[in-house]
Amino acid sequence: MNANKRALRHSLKSDLTRVDAHVVRSEEYEELPELTDDMLTRAKINKGGRPVSPNPRKLISLRLPVDVIEKWKATGAGWQTRMAERLSKVQ
Repeated sequence: MNANKRALRHSLKSDLTRVDAHVVRSEEYEELPELTDDMLTRAKINKGGRPVSPNPRKLISLRLPVDVIEKWKATGAGWQTRMAERLSKVQ
């Protein structure tokens, strides 16, 4: 499932009314370990997302002849990256 899309309520396949009506009993708490300071010091926070690139890209609009684009596309997947590498070598 795509993380950016919200799940539809009917796709949860859960009886939410029954879940909401559940009352937590004291014996259910016994299953959980006690949270200690040692556990908190070992905890890591994962913020997620992509790491910051050392060489970030900037979106531009560039008009090129059709034959030039077709030649680059014919070189296969990654043609835009190869084109950017070639252009970065131009002084």
